[in-house]
Amino acid sequence: MDKLRSLTLFLATCDEQSFAAAARVCNTDPSTISKAVSRLEAELGVTLFQRSTRQLKITSAGRHYAQTVRSSIQALSSCEEELRQHNDAPKGRLRVNSAVCYGHLYLRPLLKTFCQRYPQITLELSLDDMHVDIIEQDIDVALRTGYVKDSRLVARCLSPMDFVVCASPAYLEQYGTPANYAEFTEHAWIGFKIKETQQLQPIFLPDEQGEYQLSELNRTHITDDGEAMAQLCADGLGFAQLPHFLAKAGLESGALVSLYPAFRAPMPEGGVFAIYPKREYLPARVRVFLDFLVAALEAQQETPTHTWAQHWPSRVQFS
Repeated sequence: MDKLRSLTLFLATCDEQSFAAAARVCNTDPSTISKAVSRLEAELGVTLFQRSTRQLKITSAGRHYAQTVRSSIQALSSCEEELRQHNDAPKGRLRVNSAVCYGHLYLRPLLKTFCQRYPQITLELSLDDMHVDIIEQDIDVALRTGYVKDSRLVARCLSPMDFVVCASPAYLEQYGTPANYAEFTEHAWIGFKIKETQQLQPIFLPDEQGEYQLSELNRTHITDDGEAMAQLCADGLGFAQLPHFLAKAGLESGALVSLYPAFRAPMPEGGVFAIYPKREYLPARVRVFLDFLVAALEAQQETPTHTWAQHWPSRVQFS
């Protein structure tokens, strides 16, 4: 029998002044109550109750011990109730980490509404493209592109990652639109260098049948910043293969043109994920944030299976 259970039976005995009555209150038998009290007395080396065939009388030591035990159990109960309420109510500090571009372009515009809806949540937002150990750094939710294989974490897919081959209207007016697969090699390209690996991101281009193939292209310009890549493309420095969340603003404003229908890179792990530590009870502040984010993305035509880019018009449509 655990110590807390023994203390609970001890207090019931104090209140009822008999083992039999305490047993009825605690839904057990008198011998269990008696053994629990005897075990406490043996541990403490003091007598808690004077026993006789007719009466059970608490000693002064027992009375003093009961006051301390009762106060401690009440404090523990209050603490547990506070923790339950904290876990059930959306409040407290919410630490969110995001990939830089996704954080700037997708997450940040949503946060004002979220904070207004949940004023008792204190938001801490950090943006970082490098690997972050969210458990070690006590982060509640991380937003990342690409799946993270860590058994300690849950990865909830927010959307696929669709890619769009883009150029600026001015660039196309000056240099023309490629008429076939081979002509792509004659144009300037803006490459993206992945900071963590220092590798260039692969570029997939459509062949004559509309199937996307890995292409070896000369990157005329290279950057390791996604927003800079999109802006260099909008400035007319060349073509760029942009993930949908980087291309969206430029396409909507007309600064960028989609050359071909969006495609999904042939990688089973591609996508945008909300990543958070596995735990039996997900705090309410995390739960409401995830639900809010999913609903906000659905309003932008993004779900775990599709994005708005699948329906965006392009200069060339495959038959």
